[in-house]
Amino acid sequence: MPEAEFHSDYEFLKRQQRLTYDEIVRLARAACSLGVSKLRLTGGEPLLDKKIASLIEQLARLDGLKDLALTTNGMLLAPLAERLAGAGLHRVTISLDSLDERIFENMSGGRGNLGKVLAGITAAEDAGLGPIKINVVVQKGVNDHTVLDLLEHFRGSGHIVRLIEFMDVGNRNGWRMEQVVPSRLLLEQVQSRWPVSPLGKNYAGEVARRYVYDDGAGEIGFISSVTEPFCGDCSRARLSADGMLYTCLFANQGTDLRQSLRNGADDDELTNILSSIWLQRADRYSELRQPELAEHHVLRKVEMYRMGG
Repeated sequence: MPEAEFHSDYEFLKRQQRLTYDEIVRLARAACSLGVSKLRLTGGEPLLDKKIASLIEQLARLDGLKDLALTTNGMLLAPLAERLAGAGLHRVTISLDSLDERIFENMSGGRGNLGKVLAGITAAEDAGLGPIKINVVVQKGVNDHTVLDLLEHFRGSGHIVRLIEFMDVGNRNGWRMEQVVPSRLLLEQVQSRWPVSPLGKNYAGEVARRYVYDDGAGEIGFISSVTEPFCGDCSRARLSADGMLYTCLFANQGTDLRQSLRNGADDDELTNILSSIWLQRADRYSELRQPELAEHHVLRKVEMYRMGG
C-alpha cells in the first residue's frame, strides 16, 4: 500500500462498511457446515485489530474446524503471541523476505523492524503456535541473493521456510515476468548447498511443494504459481473485511455477502449462497496467464491488501 496514496489522512473503510465479528463468524460457520475445516486470518495486517483475540476465540469454537491459522508480518506479534494461543489460535505464518536489514527495510516500505519480527517468531514458538511457516517472496535482483542465508538461519529450528515466486497480484507491485525467480532454479541453488528430498502433500490442495533436508535439518517449501500453476487443485476462498467473497487470489470481482447478511439471510440461505458460488467458480488465471497479459494488467485484479495471500 504505497504511502504516497495511503497516507495518514487517507479514509479507509468506515466501521459500518466492515463486517462485524458476528457476521464473520456466521459466514465461517456456514463454510464449516459445507466441509471447510481450515480458516486463516490474514490482511493487510490482522494484528492491527486490537480485539482480534476475541474473534479467534469465537472462530475456534466452530464445529468442524480443525486448523485456525494467522498470517502476519510479525511486527506486533511478540507481545500478543501467548494471548492468541490462549484464545485458540493453532499456528502462525510470518512474512519475512530477507534477513539483510537494508533489503528487509526496502521491501517493507521502510516501515518494518527486523528485530521485532524475529522476536515475534521466538514468541510464537514459545507460545506453541507451530509449526511456524516463514513466507519469503523472492524477486530477482532484490532479495534472491539472500535466500540461502535466510535458509541457513532457520535450518534446524523446526520452522518451515517457503520460497514464493513473485506474483502479479493486484496492480500496484510493478510486476514483470523478468523479476520472477523460478522455483526450479531456487531448488537447484538449495540442492547445491544442502541435499534435499521431496515430500508428499499434507492435504489435497496444498499449494507448496515440500522438501526435507537430507541431513535432518527440517523442511522447506516452494510455491510456484507463476511457472507451475495449480488452479485445478485450488480449494481456497477469500473473504474481505467488507464482505466480498473471492474465489481466486487474482480475482477482478467478488460476490457481496455483506448485503445478504444485512438483508436478513438466515443460516440456510448463507450456506446455499456459499455453495452456489463455489460450485460455479471457473477461475483459472494462473493457468491462462500470459506475460503480456499480466504485465499490462489487462485484468484489473483486486489488490492483495484487500483479501490477503
